Amino acid sequence: MAQIRISGVWKDGNGIITHYAFHTHIKNTTWSRVVKTSKADAIKQIENTGNRAVTWVWNYTTSAFDVQEEVTVVNGSSGKYLRSNPDRKVTDNLAHLINYDWIVAR
Repeated sequence: MAQIRISGVWKDGNGIITHYAFHTHIKNTTWSRVVKTSKADAIKQIENTGNRAVTWVWNYTTSAFDVQEEVTVVNGSSGKYLRSNPDRKVTDNLAHLINYDWIVAR
């Protein structure tokens, strides 16, 4: 069973998410550095029975990442994609996460 935290995204020229910033659990309190994961691979990993993914959002007050919402795979009109708690909030589609386009090269 893998634990996955998603801290950010990469988008194409149309603003569509193409990759996710995955962090995996290494030890009791240690997480991996960002691993750029394609949308297809992200879906495959999260659909894997027993794997669990959550959003990991930077908290400017505490200067640390906070675990936020559970992430699941859903079927949309254009295929599968990742979504957090589907309760009609802006954070549902993970577009609110850090935009790694300008931080980590493609």
